[in-house]
Amino acid sequence: MNKAPLYIFRVLMVLMLVLASGCASLSPYSISEGELERHLQDVVSEFDRNQLNSGSPLSLSLDDADITLGPDGRDVAVIDVRGQVALNALMAKLPVDIALKVEGAPVYDSSEKAIFIRRLQLLESSIDSPFLKGDLKPVTDTVMRLVAQMLETMPVYRLDETDFAQRMFGMMPVDVRVAPGRLEFVMADQ
Repeated sequence: MNKAPLYIFRVLMVLMLVLASGCASLSPYSISEGELERHLQDVVSEFDRNQLNSGSPLSLSLDDADITLGPDGRDVAVIDVRGQVALNALMAKLPVDIALKVEGAPVYDSSEKAIFIRRLQLLESSIDSPFLKGDLKPVTDTVMRLVAQMLETMPVYRLDETDFAQRMFGMMPVDVRVAPGRLEFVMADQ
């Protein structure tokens, strides 16, 4: 008698997965540029809080983050950020304004259930500070390495496990595809 409810439960689960995968192939779940921008702002704010709580003298804030997905029909994301890096030392805050424009490939990591930007290339950069004069290329290169390291380890988007559709996508073999203005979750090629 216990086998019947278990059998029905399994059949329902299989049907739900089939429906979810069928829906995913017809109309994939997508994430807009705006959602990614908001998530990136939140991730940077959380990173800054963790840095300050751990006693780091560096603070990081974003004034603006603009993400463009699929420019010119290419499978890349262009991230244009403006913000401030500050060194908090000796009761003083030494700010440096930064502006970076980088390009990279969105990659879905199924173990993390998150999207990362990998294979970054620096497109444009500028650093402005009243305390730094002369050749800023070494500083720009260092900031770029820090941004690349941050984007390699911190996702620009993480699936929301409280949302049923996103939780279902996290349970299936999915990949991410770049479309103009959005990222789409699609079934992964086996």
